[in-house]
Amino acid sequence: MDHNVNAPLRDDVRLLGDLLGECLRQQAGDAMYETVEKIRQASVATRTGGGESLASLRDLLSPLDDATLLEVARAFSQFLNLSNIAEQHHRERLHRQHQRYPGDAGTDQGLQDVLQRLADNQIAQPQISGTLEDLSVELVLTAHPTEVTRRTLIRKYDQMADLLSELDRSDLNDDERELRRERLRRVILAAWCTDEIRREKPTPVDEAKWGFATIEQSLWQAVPDVLRRLEAQLAEQGLPAPPADWAPVRLASWMGGDRDGNPNVTAPVTREVLLLARWMAADLYLRDVENLLADLSMKAASDELLAATGPTHEPYRVLLRDVRSRLRLTRRQMEAQVEGLPVPEGDAYLRREELMAPLQMLDRSLRAVGLSDIADGDLKNTLRRLNCFGITLLRLDIRQESTRHSEVLDAITRYLQLGSYNDWDEAARQAFLVDELQARRPLIDAAFRDSEHCTPEVAEVLATCEVIAEQGSEGLGAYVISMATTPSDVMAVMLLQKIAGVREPMRVVPLFETLDDLDGAEQTMSALLALPFYRERVAAGQEVMIGYSDSAKDAGFLGAAWAQYRAQEKLTALFAENAIPLTLFHGRGGSISRGGSPTRMALLSQPPGSVAGRIRV
Repeated sequence: MDHNVNAPLRDDVRLLGDLLGECLRQQAGDAMYETVEKIRQASVATRTGGGESLASLRDLLSPLDDATLLEVARAFSQFLNLSNIAEQHHRERLHRQHQRYPGDAGTDQGLQDVLQRLADNQIAQPQISGTLEDLSVELVLTAHPTEVTRRTLIRKYDQMADLLSELDRSDLNDDERELRRERLRRVILAAWCTDEIRREKPTPVDEAKWGFATIEQSLWQAVPDVLRRLEAQLAEQGLPAPPADWAPVRLASWMGGDRDGNPNVTAPVTREVLLLARWMAADLYLRDVENLLADLSMKAASDELLAATGPTHEPYRVLLRDVRSRLRLTRRQMEAQVEGLPVPEGDAYLRREELMAPLQMLDRSLRAVGLSDIADGDLKNTLRRLNCFGITLLRLDIRQESTRHSEVLDAITRYLQLGSYNDWDEAARQAFLVDELQARRPLIDAAFRDSEHCTPEVAEVLATCEVIAEQGSEGLGAYVISMATTPSDVMAVMLLQKIAGVREPMRVVPLFETLDDLDGAEQTMSALLALPFYRERVAAGQEVMIGYSDSAKDAGFLGAAWAQYRAQEKLTALFAENAIPLTLFHGRGGSISRGGSPTRMALLSQPPGSVAGRIRV
């Protein structure tokens, strides 16, 4: 690696460190600054000076009182955060220059390298195009209790990264460069003066809003940008452009839906999060439409568009004003439902296709009158966002522990005087579930709600299923069952959705996480596939979730990794034999104990055939 390649990184770290030092002098005084600086120099010396330097560092730290130690810790914590920002920015800088960071040695550059290797190996273009068109990557946003970085600080860190990018520009004069340096100092000062620790525990709705902010600040722009780059790389290899509705990456979330072990995630919370997601989606699309209104001022239009708008000099704007009105109404309706206020009357957007139709008409018109270059601009970005995010922003998963479902069915069977579901063996449970899933009659009546059998815990599970029925399928993803051990665990959730009147049931996804569950995963799924009605339900595809945390606790990292590998290998073979597509949902986290590792390495380490273009993480 050329020594000069990392010179810009050293310059950025030095700049950020100097600016942090200025803030420290201003806010904590010269004495604190000198203390931190002496500790920093002593720390650097310990890297080469051995025990003597370490003793010198101890001598500096020992006399400090708690308040001073806290400020010293904050200073070094902030410096490490700033160094991380500089390093991430440097990785992006080298990526743009098609160079590699030392720690990334041996990694791919991305699709461009893959396409070149495929071409070198004479892989047929139709095979490549078909694989790309079928690609399905779903990223599931989660909020873990160990996530401590506040959203307000993440926003400030993003601003710092943006300012570092601006300072890389070669066309800045001295005044412009100094202006950006001063803005960077102010953001660092604002971060220093912001309490890093949350003083109140975030609610599930707060966590969901964090996810929405991630989409607004990052993913909303990143998704069309990435697809545009991928399309350009395909063109460079002489490959056809992917279909207009190509959406290889989609977003889902557990925030506001994961109730396993969290009593704060209730049916009303899930409903509020779903409504807030629709509100946020309408707001983001409104911004896109406002931009399109400003840009699409042309007169030339197709007969189809003019038939929809009538005679006008600005047909694109006429149609977009209607779209804007419906989006505003959608936003007002979602807000009213969240606030419990009267809902304004009118025709809001309820399905993706309703918003897609007018935008596609604009696209067809522009291409028909020779303005394809205009269609390929911001309008194409909006259509791609709609393909990825829909009108619900993301799909919300529901997760619940298996015994909560069996408790509901036990209450129902006791209410119906059929005995105790929990006392039945697995064969009896399966027979009951199969019969009821195929029966046309309702299983329970309204009186069940008022009976002694309907405890608050039972009512909560039923209320969650009613929210699923009320909100519809577009904003919902997988119903994940933690601690799934038997086929009846899966069928129980299918029956509960039927009881609640869910017209388009959520796909039911067993989570195999403990060592015993992983070892029994193939047997459980094989028993389900032996049921004709179940095979018919999952003919289009089955999803199975592989857990990482509990297996690591059971068997250690290596033992857990081997159990996960074996389970995936057996499941892949089972579903290949039954000609049913399998999507494996990996419950990987950031730390090693939760399956954390470089994503590329994790993908390459999966059993052969287990990914096959379909993965959820």
